[in-house]
Amino acid sequence: MSNSPKIRTPSFARIFGIILSITLIIWLLRGFGILTFIPGGIVWLLLFVSIGTGVISTLERR
Repeated sequence: MSNSPKIRTPSFARIFGIILSITLIIWLLRGFGILTFIPGGIVWLLLFVSIGTGVISTLERR
């Protein structure tokens, strides 16, 4: 049996993808008028959190 290397996704990369996806979905639904009750500050907060996790994910890979 050969030992195949397992490709492991870094934790912050996975978190970045999840937060970015949630942010984009909320942003689009808010733009279409479906989620109008969500304040703009929440969308900005999600955007900044996704940028922060993206930076940490990039630094984690080094």
